[in-house]
Amino acid sequence: MVKKKIAIVTDSTAFLTEELRNHPDVYVVPIIIISNGKEYEDGGDLSSEQLYEIIRNEKEVPKTSQPSVGRFTDLYELLKENYDAAIAIHVSNKLSGTISSSTSGKDQVDFEVEVIDSYSLSFSITTLIQKGLELAERDVQLTEIANELRAAAKQSRNLILLGSLEQLYKGGRMSGAQFLLGNFLKIKPILSINEEGELGLLERIRSEKKATTKIVSLFRKSCEENSVKQVGIMHANELHKAQDLKQRIEQQVPNLDIIIGEISSSLIVHGGEGSLALFWNEE
Repeated sequence: MVKKKIAIVTDSTAFLTEELRNHPDVYVVPIIIISNGKEYEDGGDLSSEQLYEIIRNEKEVPKTSQPSVGRFTDLYELLKENYDAAIAIHVSNKLSGTISSSTSGKDQVDFEVEVIDSYSLSFSITTLIQKGLELAERDVQLTEIANELRAAAKQSRNLILLGSLEQLYKGGRMSGAQFLLGNFLKIKPILSINEEGELGLLERIRSEKKATTKIVSLFRKSCEENSVKQVGIMHANELHKAQDLKQRIEQQVPNLDIIIGEISSSLIVHGGEGSLALFWNEE
């Protein structure tokens, strides 16, 4: 039997290691960022540095938009020429309409595509891509790969520490009174995406130092109760904070594979500069 050639498709909310960025079978469809009436492709014609400048200096917060159906249709038509099938792994359906666009795109093409809801974003998608590539390399059947990835997505956990309340306020997600009170009390919200892919408030903590300590404590508890082999520390222009967090985790939980990376531009729009996030799987 001839081995099936399978492509992996994702969107730009995913964190891609250098290896994945250069992998010939991984394709990324960019989220659209809208600022002052102009549209930019996440990771393309708008750099992270340029986006930070916009966030710092503009009164109006940039917005994000899912890729068009046509963008996915064009990609699947292209992949059809060189692949037998594809697996599309996307940001949670509760956080973006990207899955809807991807599904509609593949429905217009005579090409087999399994669309996977990661129920998360960023490094959680990274681990699913890596797992998908490994299974495809072993010539596992497409439907079985998809089933394994859907099961793995349910094992994903995360903790997100917002860098600034200002981004929530400017984006209309927080009232002026809440913003003033939160800033006055130095509130640092810890968010989490649940197993259904919904983003919610986990805790409000006074001071960033206490919030970081809480994140380390919650992560350590997960490691004590489950098998955790790897964690991704994602940051928004705060590499030194990510490195400090890595050191604290290493002291609490030894023998972990710890990856540090930058949050994508499309996520910076919502979380703001200075945000930190942990992503791991409970196996």
